Amino acid sequence: MKTLKAKYGDKFVLTTAPETFFVQLGYQYYGSGPWGGQDPRAGACLPVIHALRDDLTLLHVQDCNSGSIMGLDNQYHSMGGADFHIAMTDMLLAGFPVAGDQAKVFPGLRPDQVSVGLPACIQAGNGCTTPAEVTKAPNCLTKRTDCGSYATRGTWPGLRGLMTWSINWDRFNNGELSKNFDAYFGS
Repeated sequence: MKTLKAKYGDKFVLTTAPETFFVQLGYQYYGSGPWGGQDPRAGACLPVIHALRDDLTLLHVQDCNSGSIMGLDNQYHSMGGADFHIAMTDMLLAGFPVAGDQAKVFPGLRPDQVSVGLPACIQAGNGCTTPAEVTKAPNCLTKRTDCGSYATRGTWPGLRGLMTWSINWDRFNNGELSKNFDAYFGS
């Protein structure tokens, strides 16, 4: 990846869309754990993201098809509401100790490198969030308004935006996601 970036320069776009299991779960569990027996894939994308952080254009972790994940408030957050998107995105921006080890920290990414990744509608994946709930996430992350129970570690006005990998399902759903957020980000 670094060789390709060097060859093509600033025109090279590098993005990744891993699941929460491979990124934010690393806050609580990493690899097979100190005694073995954990799923070795827990947090597995952290070293890759970290190694490519200077070349990474955009990270949009898939906030779907996930079990409950512990946020930086040490509370579990579940899909389907604004708090999940807020907590998962805040972790990427603020950074966190890997598997709770303060000596092994995943540093936060720049806000312009992060967008909230979500399914466009219920047909697109488990964890679909209504547009009203989704709106709360960028409001909270960029302006600290509409925040729920999760308190962000910072205010991130440069947050890149929202991403969906399921534009075909958004079209099937009469463009609900794109219509709502074109207007939101256009203003």
